[in-house]
Amino acid sequence: MEKPVLTLTYDQLDQWIESLQPMLLEEKFGASIGILRGGAPLALMVSHAIGAPVAFLAYDRPTRRVLWNSAGPLPPPGTKVLLCEDIAGRGFTLVDCIAFLERHGLVVKTLTGAFDEISRIRPDYANDSTGFFTMFPWERQAYTERYRDDWSRVEAGAAEGMRDDHEYARYAIDLDGILLPDIPLSRYDEDLAAALQERDALLPFEVVPSVDFENVRAVITGRPSVDRARTQAWLDRHGYGHLDLMMRPDGYDGTPAGAAAHKANAARRAGVTHYIESDPLQALFIARAAPLLRVIWWDALRQAGMLINAATWREAVPG
Repeated sequence: MEKPVLTLTYDQLDQWIESLQPMLLEEKFGASIGILRGGAPLALMVSHAIGAPVAFLAYDRPTRRVLWNSAGPLPPPGTKVLLCEDIAGRGFTLVDCIAFLERHGLVVKTLTGAFDEISRIRPDYANDSTGFFTMFPWERQAYTERYRDDWSRVEAGAAEGMRDDHEYARYAIDLDGILLPDIPLSRYDEDLAAALQERDALLPFEVVPSVDFENVRAVITGRPSVDRARTQAWLDRHGYGHLDLMMRPDGYDGTPAGAAAHKANAARRAGVTHYIESDPLQALFIARAAPLLRVIWWDALRQAGMLINAATWREAVPG
């Protein structure tokens, strides 16, 4: 992606809709209408914020056909409605959906999660993402190679459509604490050579996270790059040698924040949707750095995982 990526999470979008609530209430919308599928979450958020009934439109891009996709009927002519979509793009989705609703006598205003410099329409309510490539939480699979390949194929006119979202799930995993036990840091300080030999001799855990290893793309570890040969040898010995090994390069320190920054960036490069981390503090840092990455903290002692979400609260101030 040539543009910097602007990630918008469900929480951020929900808070944005709440911030618009007073203005949306003044409009007295008779319905919140989402364009399936990207506009559906926003339409539901609007519906909860202002109490308007929610409905949906389906749009077929190749034919530019708009269909009413709700159990109830279209609102009566003269009703003011809010049409919701994730982004105002350069295509005709919004244009055609507005025209469809107006042909049925409705007064239409628009809300999108974002617009940018190539948007065909400037919505009535939207976040300005000019200069950025906007990604929404329902698009996290777009990081994967398979999704991008399928999208390019569909855009080129292939008859077969996209797969279900869950089929694009791709994983990366931490190493120490996931596939084998962690060695206490004090042992490295006491005798580095002995600690490394001890680590090399460790056997894998009998119980590892229950993921389909056919969907695991990479091992992303905080071990420094100088340990690559011995780390690869351990993976080869125990049946994990086929996984890409991404180690901490020079420029990232070994602190939890430094290791987490490396892992978040490596997960983006690996094109994965999920990352399994053994250290809870690093998991928090990774989740904050990569908001659309599904970060799971794996507690090897309890043999249980926890999905992690994190956002910056506020900076500390001098006491």
